[in-house]
Amino acid sequence: MIAIRPVLPHEWPTYRDLRLRALQDAPDAFGSTFDAESQRADDNWAARIAAANANADDRAFFAFNGDAVCGLVWCKLAAAEPAVADLYQMWVDPASRGLGAGSALLKAALEWAASVAVRRVRLGVTLADSPAMRLYQAHGFQAVGAPEPLREGSSLMSQAMERRLVA
Repeated sequence: MIAIRPVLPHEWPTYRDLRLRALQDAPDAFGSTFDAESQRADDNWAARIAAANANADDRAFFAFNGDAVCGLVWCKLAAAEPAVADLYQMWVDPASRGLGAGSALLKAALEWAASVAVRRVRLGVTLADSPAMRLYQAHGFQAVGAPEPLREGSSLMSQAMERRLVA
């Protein structure tokens, strides 16, 4: 049974470990890299989660498969566009894929965004016929703009996608 809830401030070590596992498991799915993120100090990881819990501008969610944390997503209001939120760090542990964790995480992020009056949710996904691309399309995300490099020095392309939320 998959359950979703916000990441709590004291869970920053679990968040750190899960984020680093995600970057190792799927290095081509993220704009950041394991090498860059693994250099962060513990106080930076703790501050990141504390900030997400202290303000209404962003929310990080864990997915649980039973008692085990198996996934992550982060949704953050765009600083320049308060009616827009960006989705980051979406990942599900390989052992829990196919159980609905990705859909449940995405649904939680979209519900949070709607609760804070967001009208559009944006994300970037590696351009491929992948489970991630199919998940976003199944949840109403559509490609916007031309693909861009995933990160500096990468030959992979990232596609911006967005979904409008009902007002």
